[in-house]
Amino acid sequence: MGIVGAAKGFWRTLRKPPATISLGVLSVGGFITGIVFWGGFNTALEVTNTEAFCISCHEMRDNVYQELQETVHWENRTGVRATCPDCHVPHEWTNKIARKMQASKEVWGAVFGTINTREKFLAKREELARHEWARLSANGSLECRNCHDYDSMDWDKMSDEAVFYMRPAAELNTGCIECHKGIAHHLPERSADSSPVVAALEGRAATSLSDGQDYFAYRPVTVFAGEDMAEPAGQLNLAARIEVLETKGDKVHFEMKAWRKDKGYGRVLYDDFGLNARVAVLEKEAAQNAELVQAGTPRNDDNTGLDWSQVTVKLWAAADGFVADDEQLWDVAAESYSSSCSSCHAQPDPDHFSTNAWPALFAGMVGFTNMDATEQELVLTYLQNHSSDNSESH
Repeated sequence: MGIVGAAKGFWRTLRKPPATISLGVLSVGGFITGIVFWGGFNTALEVTNTEAFCISCHEMRDNVYQELQETVHWENRTGVRATCPDCHVPHEWTNKIARKMQASKEVWGAVFGTINTREKFLAKREELARHEWARLSANGSLECRNCHDYDSMDWDKMSDEAVFYMRPAAELNTGCIECHKGIAHHLPERSADSSPVVAALEGRAATSLSDGQDYFAYRPVTVFAGEDMAEPAGQLNLAARIEVLETKGDKVHFEMKAWRKDKGYGRVLYDDFGLNARVAVLEKEAAQNAELVQAGTPRNDDNTGLDWSQVTVKLWAAADGFVADDEQLWDVAAESYSSSCSSCHAQPDPDHFSTNAWPALFAGMVGFTNMDATEQELVLTYLQNHSSDNSESH
């Protein structure tokens, strides 16, 4: 018959199986083939769902994996460790497959070296973090809830502070990520220049300063002792009020009235008597220089027993860090306070607490947000300036 004839006969067999092969044999064969295929697929899927696989690329191993080892999710009193897929891959099959499809972008990034160095990773860290926060926010922190469930929490065994924050979150069914960004990895670091609140205010900055007019710092402003601006004398805080004495090109000579406590070198300046709302921090030499800082008669604070003195400070600074109206600052600060501090519970009104009470209260809340240092300073200043001490309703 030859090779050609044998090949034709084999093809005819494939196209028209002999009647002696029953439907049962075909069904069983197909079933076994399906099991083998599914087993192989599922085995491969589970291999990609292990921590060893996640850290097989150095982008993960040398960055976020190292940070995980510093947290309670790595080492704790119960000995229960959360691995990469526990927090980043849903357990339910449908959601897991969807997540794996999303992760194909990570393979692309690894192949083409998108974040293959520490510098590249840090440069893209905020973008990467925001993508993951958005995903967890959209699914209600599904992965977190595989281990943490409101219905399983024993409120009697929690600290008072934990109950204070968690009960309102449970009532609103708030997703974990809304309050717990940075719980397993470092939060992105942003400089003052890249702060979103600074970016929002730069467009409102005064383009020129007029003698005799008041202006407000919209970002931390370095101040100097002399016109040559060779000797740094300290830094103005956000919203610090200055009065322009004269401008020379891109420099401004200004006067600022403030208060300081008569202890130590008197480096920290405050907005008003007895109220711990900072407006500037001076270098030791500048704070003790009578030509730069003129102090008035001390006045005793009955609440603390400390003497305070009103001071008049005359210094120099670059003329590009100010806005003409403090309401421009408060508009941005109020929006930030509302959006960042309402995820867990209804935020208190600014005039609900006193100026001196707000720093400690704000410090207890801000750790659950992603505010950078500049944004934190602006919001705290806003709260202190609109506290019960400064409110007409009180």
